[in-house]
Amino acid sequence: MFQILVVDDDKNIRRLFRAVLEDAGYGVHTAANGEEALAVMDREFVDLVVLDVMMPKMDGYEFTKTLRENRNELPILMVSAKQLPQDKKRGFLAGTDDYMTKPIDEEEMLLRIRALLRRARIASERRIEVGDVVLDYDSLSVTRGQEVQELPQKEFLLLYKLLSFPGKIFTRIQLMDEIWGTDSETGWETVTVHVGRLRRRFERWPEFEIVSVRGLGYKAVKKV
Repeated sequence: MFQILVVDDDKNIRRLFRAVLEDAGYGVHTAANGEEALAVMDREFVDLVVLDVMMPKMDGYEFTKTLRENRNELPILMVSAKQLPQDKKRGFLAGTDDYMTKPIDEEEMLLRIRALLRRARIASERRIEVGDVVLDYDSLSVTRGQEVQELPQKEFLLLYKLLSFPGKIFTRIQLMDEIWGTDSETGWETVTVHVGRLRRRFERWPEFEIVSVRGLGYKAVKKV
């Protein structure tokens, strides 16, 4: 069971979030400010933090910055009544992974938490599972049953990126910058070439597909 830490100085919000999260199958711990949250984390294992911004003693910005300065990459969903772009920017600069504004849509919050936990698992385990298909980052291999394909590094990184965010559209420029680097002299057309190679490699694998989005780029679609 995933353990969620809810940090908010409003006891009614803590109670509400606890009820919503426990109903969704999560274990829940609570704290009224950043200092209390750090104390909870000293004695309890936590998978993700749902964090208010404006709190006494240690606010959400300071708490997040403290974790990141100590190389703690725990997923953080910042929740705040502060809705201005500069407030959100400050949150992301402090190191939050996601930001929602109050009043909170409970279903949306659960969806965001699920996405953050999935990404955290991918990052820690360095592998992705799509049905019977397993992508292993350390070996640059893609396995399905007894079949194993070891990919060239760029092909693997491209597929890994797309399947880490199924359904999300990436432009060719985005993929080029992240996988080949912003200083690369290779043109973005190489992304198209690599996508073509991946499609040929896995055209008989029904678990996923790389789809072209006209005028935008590519996305991975999971079929299982």
